[in-house]
Amino acid sequence: MVRVRVMLIAVAGLLAASHQASAQWMDTRQAMGFGPQFFGGASPIPRENVYYPSDYAPGTIVINTAERRLYLVQGGGQALRYGIGVGRDGFRWSGIHHVSAKKEWPEWTPPREMLARRPDLPRHMVGGIENPLGARALYLGSTLYRIHGSNEPETIGQAVSSGCFRMTNDDVTDLYNRVSVGTLVIVKN
Repeated sequence: MVRVRVMLIAVAGLLAASHQASAQWMDTRQAMGFGPQFFGGASPIPRENVYYPSDYAPGTIVINTAERRLYLVQGGGQALRYGIGVGRDGFRWSGIHHVSAKKEWPEWTPPREMLARRPDLPRHMVGGIENPLGARALYLGSTLYRIHGSNEPETIGQAVSSGCFRMTNDDVTDLYNRVSVGTLVIVKN
């Protein structure tokens, strides 16, 4: 069993060498049932089905920044609840948007405002395991904000971002597969 795991980890390293190969590895890993310890770590806040009575239509995403939770409304008084990382003080916001785009292994170009605060950041990063947007990203309207994966699972449940909502790569991939472009996103403080 140890030998099989070592082999799988070695295969993961080889596949991660290219953008497309890393996307295939993520999908294959999930299909094979390997847990998050193989990719980015487990969320400190497990995903779970919860009682969530609301007037929102099934498929609506409701983000509660105070709780640091994202709810995907299922209907029948139920929702799928995910742990998220939120904006730090001064970077939290609220509003109503729609998912305007979905990307697998998105590229990242830090906005000017972020580069002004953090000139040490790269000007551009291709998608992949080292990219701070993680495995998937859901873009929110015409804003600079996204719901995206993270290669830092320890930040889930924390207020550390510049306004985006972070999820583990496993959780954002699960959400990505459940929603479509046009999905309503309601952000509450």
